[in-house]
Amino acid sequence: MSNILFKKISFIGIGLIGSSLARVIRRDSLAQEVVAYARTEQTRSKVLELNLVDSSTDDISMAVEGADLVILCTPIGAYETVAKNISGSLKHGSIVSDVGSVKGSVIESIARYIPNGVHFVPCHPIAGTENSGPESGFDTLFNDRWTIVTPVEGTDPTAIERVANLWRSAGSKIEYMDPDHHDQVLAITSHVPHLIAYTIVGTATDLEERLKSEVIKFAASGFRDFTRIAASDPIMWRDIFLNNKEAVLEMLGRLTEDLGGLQRAIRNEDGERLESLFTRTREIRRSVIEVGQHIPPKPPKET
Repeated sequence: MSNILFKKISFIGIGLIGSSLARVIRRDSLAQEVVAYARTEQTRSKVLELNLVDSSTDDISMAVEGADLVILCTPIGAYETVAKNISGSLKHGSIVSDVGSVKGSVIESIARYIPNGVHFVPCHPIAGTENSGPESGFDTLFNDRWTIVTPVEGTDPTAIERVANLWRSAGSKIEYMDPDHHDQVLAITSHVPHLIAYTIVGTATDLEERLKSEVIKFAASGFRDFTRIAASDPIMWRDIFLNNKEAVLEMLGRLTEDLGGLQRAIRNEDGERLESLFTRTREIRRSVIEVGQHIPPKPPKET
């Protein structure tokens, strides 16, 4: 029985997420043809060397020509330009999807360029590492991870399910969500934590040289985790914050209020308040473990 879900899949950009999905597609023969568009010759050569695609090109129109599924995997700041450039080359009945961490502004910037007869199915696989580039991908990245599908009103249900089935084939669990609600959820679960990590590591780099070297030398597990997060792709995260600014600013406002309360509790030696907070947050950690989301995805060891 054939495993083919799409005849031709085109990746626009192919970093960690795109290359991991391409590995699954190649491994399980989920498409007859896989094509990648990339700006640099280095990336185009690398994806061919890794056998992730059948062909690679710097001609974005050629990349999407005849494709049944086009997946945008560039930084989201480039989405509008990409959508505008591919609009005239998309075939009738094809599907455009993406992997971006913001949905509201992404939908607004892309939807206007989707021609009649072409389906738009925004997605967000919640998986990743601090590494980037096609060589960083691995075919188990999405195992038991959530992919959130945020359909645009009026989208053909068949197109939505075809894309969802591709992510299921990659090992994902599927959740359907309103785009604006998605952005609020991700602001607190992903975007603000990354901003905090960047800030704390940035503060460490501004310390006087002796103290900074000791922070690095004696880094405890908490600081090590922050440095891992803060090593993520700076362009990708710049675009995330600029495109989800309302939700991020709202959550930062709440966080600022909570930090003010903690400052007062410490200043006033209010141990009861501190212990109450730490007890509640400990329960959240236990809940995360119970649903199996506490272990970050890791590439399989080479044999």
